[in-house]
Amino acid sequence: MRRPAFRRCGLAPGTLSAQDQAVVDQFRATLTALRNPQPWVPGLSQDIAVRVGPFIERANTRPGDDHGTMIAVTLVHPATPHAAAYRNGRELGYTERGWLRCPTSAILGIWQPGYQTLTHAAANLPLPDDVGIEPAHYAVHIEARKRDGSLDGYTLLRLGPYTRTSHAQHGGDLLTAVLDGQETTLVPGHRVSVRFGPLVVSDHQLFTDPYGADVVAFLADAVKGATA
Repeated sequence: MRRPAFRRCGLAPGTLSAQDQAVVDQFRATLTALRNPQPWVPGLSQDIAVRVGPFIERANTRPGDDHGTMIAVTLVHPATPHAAAYRNGRELGYTERGWLRCPTSAILGIWQPGYQTLTHAAANLPLPDDVGIEPAHYAVHIEARKRDGSLDGYTLLRLGPYTRTSHAQHGGDLLTAVLDGQETTLVPGHRVSVRFGPLVVSDHQLFTDPYGADVVAFLADAVKGATA
């Protein structure tokens, strides 16, 4: 028995509807984006495609903090800048992430519309609480550790938040240069060192704001307080 052929009303055989054609075009765009990623170059104000777990997300880079193996990015809704993107982005957790530390190894290349179907938003899924990328706020810790080989000691001074890696690194390098030759003499029985790392936002009240200030004077005051 011959089965009847079904087709959409008003369409000639072999013709796709506008909706079906849009799906086909998007699928082709996705394949093209995956097969032919456009290389990303630091210093360009172009959105990038970043791996977040099994998904791909759109991200803005932060000017001045987009060089090196670790850069600062913020995840944005793939439909940005359309009006609906803001509302949907809030619902799915895109607008509350802030700046994040992103390894350049997670970057596929320049963002292309073809990646859009591979995002959490396309699947109507919220971004996970842990996107695998730490907040891009940095801190410099000046620590005094006992010289007996143990880990006992305390933190003399916490500087932050720094919003750019280069600023934090500069502050850390400056303090390291000041400490050169004095690591074991500033605080009796301790070795003083500088540690650079991400800022723990929940401990923000413990940090001293370094912007526009003399960080060397901060260190001197901290040492004076520790040896008084």
